[in-house]
Amino acid sequence: MASTSAADASQRTLPVGELVFAGGVIALGLFTVVRAGAIVQPVSAGSLGPQALPYVVGIALLLCGAAVGIGVLRGQRGVAEDGEDVDADDSTDWRTVGLLIALFLAHVLLILPIGWPLAATVLFGGSAVILGARPWWRAAAIGLVLALVLQLAFAGGLGVSLPAGPLLEGVPVLGG
Repeated sequence: MASTSAADASQRTLPVGELVFAGGVIALGLFTVVRAGAIVQPVSAGSLGPQALPYVVGIALLLCGAAVGIGVLRGQRGVAEDGEDVDADDSTDWRTVGLLIALFLAHVLLILPIGWPLAATVLFGGSAVILGARPWWRAAAIGLVLALVLQLAFAGGLGVSLPAGPLLEGVPVLGG
């Protein structure tokens, strides 16, 4: 009998997390629509200029966020997943989370002085080591290969501006 009253109580409480998610999607949609209006549209753009896709995405985000919010307020709740590999009694490892955040900030700060490939190597290899990859040098080597492949694909192939850095400055295929 106690489980029935607990289930009733959980249905009566306000689902704050789900409402925050819906509000976040709505806020992202509003931001997208507002920023899409600030895109400068060249005269040669025709009827569908660079603003069209951001407007479509922003409106879709607004509609999805509103639909989720309305559904949650009507009582449609997400069902907690019974993950077989998740220990519900285990707490968050804040040390690991903090190290990953610090590593990401280091990546952002290192992009300009040493270039994107080496900064990405630090990010990819460091993340793997923080999450338990051993030996560290293998994670660093794989991170370097992945960073160089991405640099080649984006800077060399797509023309996206990723700073190659001082070591790769003269390599044209890497955008240097």
